[in-house]
This record gives sequence, structure tokens and C-alpha cells, in this order.
Amino acid sequence: MAEEQFIETIIGVGILLFAAKLMAELFLRLKLPIVLGELLAGIIVGPFALGAFFVVDGHQVLRINDEIKILGEIGAIVILFMAGLEMTPKEFLKGGKNSFIVGTMGVVIPFFAGYMVFQMFGFDALQSMLIATALTATSIAISIQVLSEFGKIKTPEARLIIGAAVVDDILAIAVLSVVSSIAIGDGGVESLQISDVVFTILQVLAFFGIMLIVAVIVIPKVVTPRLWKAKGSVEGIATASFFGAAAVAGIIGLSPIVGAFAVGMALSTSKVFDKIENYIGKIGLIFAPLFFAIIGAQVDLRAVSWEILGLSGIIIIIAITTKLFGCGLPAMLLLKNKAQGMKVGIGMISRGEVGLIVAGVGVSSGILTSDVYSTIVIMVAVTTIITPIWLKMEYRKEQKQDQGKTESN
Repeated sequence: MAEEQFIETIIGVGILLFAAKLMAELFLRLKLPIVLGELLAGIIVGPFALGAFFVVDGHQVLRINDEIKILGEIGAIVILFMAGLEMTPKEFLKGGKNSFIVGTMGVVIPFFAGYMVFQMFGFDALQSMLIATALTATSIAISIQVLSEFGKIKTPEARLIIGAAVVDDILAIAVLSVVSSIAIGDGGVESLQISDVVFTILQVLAFFGIMLIVAVIVIPKVVTPRLWKAKGSVEGIATASFFGAAAVAGIIGLSPIVGAFAVGMALSTSKVFDKIENYIGKIGLIFAPLFFAIIGAQVDLRAVSWEILGLSGIIIIIAITTKLFGCGLPAMLLLKNKAQGMKVGIGMISRGEVGLIVAGVGVSSGILTSDVYSTIVIMVAVTTIITPIWLKMEYRKEQKQDQGKTESN
């Protein structure tokens, strides 16, 4: 049985990676975001689309088993470590206030808007809370890929997107911790104490702060060429460090990607930065497309009905508008630039793993119906597809404006 699972996993990885790179080539030629091609590749060849027709001995050739999902999560960790390398601790702290404001608004506004709207539609308090929690998270990996494609990773709006998304992710995990405890417990919403909510959120923020400080102080002293002379040792220890930090983050209740991001920042000013950046860039060429293809392959559109589509439309509109205004407007004021602020709002729209985790918690606890679960999955898929297209359109527009100014001069 173990050997069958292993073969099933390597077949799945091979199909998804090949499809992702094939679509990446097509989308590059069409001048569309490569990440979008990789996502669509997963949807097209996934077990709920073309993959359903390829059956051998009664078994589908491509199945998204637990091992493939784990590889996808590893891909997210690698992407966030790469993002951390692009931002020094000094730059992160410099934009700390702005990031905190935008990230906080990106959680508070979607949560309360979602909660109130779904209460109006007749959902009970706990169901509304779970749907609202799914609306809070931001999938930073999508935006990072587009920003990297355009060479905009070091721009003010990119810095703000990354910083705000990290704050957003931390707060979203804190909200998820509170809502999950209510969902799993017997007391219900009535038993919820404001002091408990505040304590949980402060606890999560404190854990991240401690992790970041420890990473900045300890990691550069551990990952140094003075200690590691053998070929590949520095790269190996750096990899062990960001996986270790991701594990610690997961153990203490944070998203593992937050730990990887902290180690990336810690190494961004180290003497081994160039060596690690070159190495992890090559690793990212495999894990990044695999991550996006795996996300796409988990989208099941077979059970979609008009009722589900209608509810999905409402969730998608709330998901887009609350991030666009909740993050975009503060960013415009803080950056004193309307175009850059708009890009921040767009960059924060994409939802990710946290949204799917929330949906899973809701279904497993019996609070959310399968229809509501499907709508959350559709919302995550649509916002993930919309973000790279919209962000790329904004940068194309900016490029044309810059060319027009150059020609007029």
C-alpha cells in the first residue's frame, strides 16, 4: 500500500509539474501572468476535470493525496522564504506602522462586512463568523510571483503588500484560532469573551515578534561561511533553518509560512545572501509552479448549482471590495500615491490556504453545509485567478504611461 501511494504521488507530481510548465510557456507567449497559467493547468488536468477520464485498474491516474498536498505546502514555504530574502528587517520595521494599518484593515473590514451580510441572508452567527473568517486571509504567494515577473518586488507598493500580507496572515490566524475554538467547543458564540479574543490575538502577535527577533539575532550567526566550509553546507543549513522556523511557527499556532518569511528576512543582510538567493531561486523554479498547480487541482466545479453560483457571486463581491477598499484606500493615503495604493488593494485580494482551512473546519465540525463549503472554495479559486490578471493589467497600464511620457519628452 505504501509503495502504491509513493507511485501515485510521483505520477501526480510529474503530471502537475509538466502541465504547469506547459501552460506557463503558453501564457508567456500570450503575455498573461505565468502564475495564472500554472493555476489553470492544475484545474484542467486535476482529478475533477480531465484527470477524471484517465483511469487504470479502476483508479484515477492523478489523485491529490495527502503527500501531494504536503508538497504544495512546502512550495508555499519556499515562496515565502524567497519573499523574506527580498526584505531586510530594517525595511520591514520602517514600514511596520503602514503594514500594520493596511494589514489590520484587510482583516477587520472583510470580517465584519462578511459577518453582517451573511447574517442578513439568514445564516446563524457561527456560520456567518466562519464565512467571514475565510474572507480575512491573503495569499501573498500569488502577488509575489506577479511582482517578481515585472521586476517590481522592491517598489514601495510591493513592500507594503508583503508587509501588510504578513500582518494580515498573522491576524487572520488569530481570528481563525478564536473562531475554531468556538466551532469545536460546546459553548457557542454566546460563551465568547472579548478579553479571550484580545488575548489570543496579542498572543499570536507576540509569538511572531519573538520569532522574528530570534531569527534576526541567531540565524545569521548559524548560517555563515566561517562555520560551514563543505560544498552545499551553507545552502543546506539555510534550508534546514527556514523549514525549522516554519515548523516552530506551526507548533505555536501560526501559519508555517510566517516562520519561513522571518528566516528569509534574517538572511537578507547576511554575507551568504547572494549564494542563498541563487540557490533558492532554482528550488523555486520547481516548487512554485507545483504549488500553484496543486491549488488548481483541488478546485471541484462538478457540484456547482445555480444556488451555489449565486451565493459564490455574493462572497466573491464581498471578498474583492473589502480588500480593495480596506487595504487600497489606507495604502493610497499612506503612500500618497493613488496608483500605488490601488495596486496594494489588488495585491491583497487573493485568498489562499487559510480560506480553505476555515472551510474545512466548518465542514468537519458540521457547522457549514457542503454548498457553503463549495462557495468558499470557488471564492478562493476566483480571487486567486483575478489577482494576477488585474495586477498585471495595472503594471501594463503603468508601462504604457511611462513610455508615453518618454516619447513626449
